[in-house]
Amino acid sequence: MREETILRKIRSGDPAGLEALMERYLPYVSAVVWSVLRDAMPREDGEEVVSDVFLAAWRQGADLRQGSVKAWLGAVARNKAKKRLRQAGRYLPLEEDALEIPGPDDPPGEYERAVERQLVRQAVDSLPDPDREVFLRHYFYAQTVAEVARRMELNESTVKTKLRRGRMKLKEVLTREGFAIEA
Repeated sequence: MREETILRKIRSGDPAGLEALMERYLPYVSAVVWSVLRDAMPREDGEEVVSDVFLAAWRQGADLRQGSVKAWLGAVARNKAKKRLRQAGRYLPLEEDALEIPGPDDPPGEYERAVERQLVRQAVDSLPDPDREVFLRHYFYAQTVAEVARRMELNESTVKTKLRRGRMKLKEVLTREGFAIEA
């Protein structure tokens, strides 16, 4: 079902719209929620957060705009997962210690590694949306090429091509910034 049709059904109160939205975006929303929660909460709590995201989409159907539904769902998923962690009195895990500034007692090269992590993150963020999602699903969420292809409704060869493009982009950015990249 096309996104436009899904949104029209949600706005008119047709449950088929919500079902189609969930069918299309459940893996994505789940991945966003678990990237925030990680191992800090039981599986049931994570599933509840995912359900809350789709409930918000159902209740706020008028806020959903064609072409930005995925971004809206991702933002709501992150916010609801963070809120759940705060309610449980847990601290948000920092992504690879991105906010830590290496000090004089840190091992040699720590600052360079922090800069490299930031550059990799920026390079991944600069990929066009379908390529970025494929790259993140495979390398960050450890999904196989076959699983990525199935979940995103792509051919396996298309997934492999997008992964190759992503690796080339990362190599280009890191090489330009002066990091030695092995072939």
